[in-house]
Amino acid sequence: MRAALTKGKSMIVTEVADPVPQEGQLLVRTLGCGICGSDLHALSDPDAFMETARRSGGTPYDPRDGLVFGHEFAGELVEHGPGTQRTLPAGTIVCGPPIGIGPQGAGIIGYAPMYPGGYGEYMILNEGLTMAVPNGLDPKVAALTEPFAVAARAVNRSGIGLDDVAVVLGLGPIGLGVVAQLKARGHGPVLAVDFSARRRALAEGLGADELIDPATASPYDRWADLGVPTSTVERIASELLGTENRSAVVFECVGVPGILQQVIDGAPAGSTIMVVGVCMQSDRIEPGVAVSKELDIRGSFGAYPAEYGVTLNDIAECRIDAGSIITGTVGLEGVAAAFEDLARPEEHAKIVVIP
Repeated sequence: MRAALTKGKSMIVTEVADPVPQEGQLLVRTLGCGICGSDLHALSDPDAFMETARRSGGTPYDPRDGLVFGHEFAGELVEHGPGTQRTLPAGTIVCGPPIGIGPQGAGIIGYAPMYPGGYGEYMILNEGLTMAVPNGLDPKVAALTEPFAVAARAVNRSGIGLDDVAVVLGLGPIGLGVVAQLKARGHGPVLAVDFSARRRALAEGLGADELIDPATASPYDRWADLGVPTSTVERIASELLGTENRSAVVFECVGVPGILQQVIDGAPAGSTIMVVGVCMQSDRIEPGVAVSKELDIRGSFGAYPAEYGVTLNDIAECRIDAGSIITGTVGLEGVAAAFEDLARPEEHAKIVVIP
């Protein structure tokens, strides 16, 4: 099959062996695959990518050795492997969480050589994790279930209350997904923060209540106006007086050094910081400030299959407009250029590959 294959820190379009479904697996023809920021990081800084995976308990494969990326996918089921239940007929449009399981071992689809991703013409998926795309949903939109499911997990893990204030820092696809998930569940106010006017506009389309350009305004100077006590003493006083107050959740979806400390400095006492952006470089924070403020700092990564399934239905039922963040499509020959284009946030938010 033809595929965009990593080679060193670049990418070439070439012929690679067709994947062959084994016990419990399906062969799927790729119809659409989103380009994820993780792919960009893996290609530009493979050593940091592998070290983060290793220290997190994973089995890293070197992107420079030749991988077919692509873990945000949808496709057409074309063949059942041995030992499958055949619950979905050939021709069904499918998608699923990017978890490869089978006789070849386990791995993340697109980051393990035995599970080539959606930047190729064909993929193999585990039957038990493969879901039919409902309601005739466009496959390139269905492919975005994965990043929006990642956002769903972040919201789930945050424990945010219905009336709590949410601040979403960074409006790449995951940050936009967090905005969409919060608004689909009735949360508000949601403050969406990004330097890019285009991405702020996308967040507005997904329901963000307030848009903030950090070049001209701070996302951390609105707490009193929004009914959120800023200090521990204020929170204690509110409890003594029986005053109802909101709490705050800050979703850090940027993932670059220095941001987490900025959030620790700016977040009000007793708030939750959801670290969703994956920073693969060393960073420094001041724990004393977090301790004094009694901040709850939580990580979130990926999504569980159940969260993926719920998100797929939310998109298919138009509760979440995932397609609104697609700013371009490319064939395999355009993947390398698309990686460069995604570095310019005023031009693109999400590019989908159509092999």
